[in-house]
Amino acid sequence: MSHGHWSARNPAARLRGSAAGLLTAALAVAAHSAGSGAPPTGAVVAQLVVLAATIGALAATITRAADARVLLVLLAAGQLCGHVILSAVGHHHAAAPVPPVAMLAAHVAAVGVGALLIAASDRLCRAMSRAVRAAVRIVAAPVAFAPVVVVGQADQPMRSALLLAASMSHRGPPVSRCS
Repeated sequence: MSHGHWSARNPAARLRGSAAGLLTAALAVAAHSAGSGAPPTGAVVAQLVVLAATIGALAATITRAADARVLLVLLAAGQLCGHVILSAVGHHHAAAPVPPVAMLAAHVAAVGVGALLIAASDRLCRAMSRAVRAAVRIVAAPVAFAPVVVVGQADQPMRSALLLAASMSHRGPPVSRCS
C-alpha cells in the first residue's frame, strides 16, 4: 500500500489531512484577522470551512502528500484561495498594522514550517503505527484451543434453571366460595 492512500489502515493519511485542513483555516483566519482587525463572519466562514475540508481531503488522498514539498504546494494553494475568498467579500487589509510584505513573509514562513511539521508527524505516525501493529501481533498471537463438545445431559440441572424455578410462584389466585 502506498503511504499516501486514504484508508482505515492508514491513520497517518487521516491525521495529515486533518492537520493540513486545520492549518489552512487557522492561518487564513489568523492572518486576515490580524490584517483587518476583525475575524471573518457569516458565509465567509462556511467558504473557509469548505476550503479547509478540500485541502485536508487532498492532503489525505494524494499519493505523494506525505512529501513536505507536496504539502507546501497544497498549503500555499490553500492560503492563496483563502486570501481570494476573504478579499472577494471585502475583507481587506486597509488598516493593517503589518506591511503587506511582512504579511506575505509570515504566510510563507507559516506554510513552510507547517508543511515540514506535518510531513515529520506523518512519518512519526507511520513509524508508531508499524511498531504498535508489530507489538500487537507478538502479544496477541492466535491461541489454538480444542473445541469443547457436550454430549448428553448433565446429571445436575443448570444453576440458571434452578434459580428460574425458585423464582416462580406455584400459588394461584384464591378460590371464590360463591355458590
